[in-house]
Amino acid sequence: MTEKTPNKASNLPKLLEIMAKLRHPDNGCPWDLAQDFRSIASCTIEEAHEVADAIERQDFDDLKDELGDLLFQVVFHSRLAAELGLFGFDDVVSAIVEKLERRHPHIFGELKITNQSAVKEVWERIKAEEREAKGEADDSVLAGISRGLPALRRSIKLQKRAARVGFDWTTTSEVVAKIKEELGELEEEIDGGDQVRIENELGDLLFAVTNLARQLDVDPGGALRRGNQKFEQRFRAMERAAIDKKMTLIDMSLEEQELLWQEVKHELNP
Repeated sequence: MTEKTPNKASNLPKLLEIMAKLRHPDNGCPWDLAQDFRSIASCTIEEAHEVADAIERQDFDDLKDELGDLLFQVVFHSRLAAELGLFGFDDVVSAIVEKLERRHPHIFGELKITNQSAVKEVWERIKAEEREAKGEADDSVLAGISRGLPALRRSIKLQKRAARVGFDWTTTSEVVAKIKEELGELEEEIDGGDQVRIENELGDLLFAVTNLARQLDVDPGGALRRGNQKFEQRFRAMERAAIDKKMTLIDMSLEEQELLWQEVKHELNP
């Protein structure tokens, strides 16, 4: 007798069942029972970053696992909400189905759109209508940009919105000049020693750098992730090279470390 292929669709109800058991008040998991929306939120953010990391590494086996972890976060939040009588997992699914259909009238309605810019305009118009329907009276061009976004991502969204009304640099050279200006102001505040003013100027500098990334059509978060990866690769190579010299980095002077850094940098990127 040939074994039938399991029905993959049945795994979602199974996942919901597992979540219910983990949160069972009498014999559930003590850790899961101790969680609430706030404590799980940090896990949700972490899992989203791990999804992005798997994509960056092009590790699709890992991506499958990380997407599962992220899905579990959605199920967890939905379970917490259901226990409070707020909404359940089916309500979450229904909400996103309705939203996607509503925001794609060119697919599920009669509207005719042929390019990406028009799609974005319709999307934003519908979002504004949704905010108005909820009574969120905010006429600003910047309305609806979540304060909970990662800082780099939010800065890009703010800049893009401002650019819609023409408040934007026209060339990358202007942005580079602004970066140099902000760097000079930061150096002045460093000399002054006022920590609050230093932080403010550093924030202005970072905002200008993200503006340059936007002008160059580069995702600053992705660029920073790759920069982190490059640094880690080179630093680990430094550690191995030091061991080959029968030393450790902590035994070396800063000048020796810099020479070693240049060596591994050249070897990794000849």
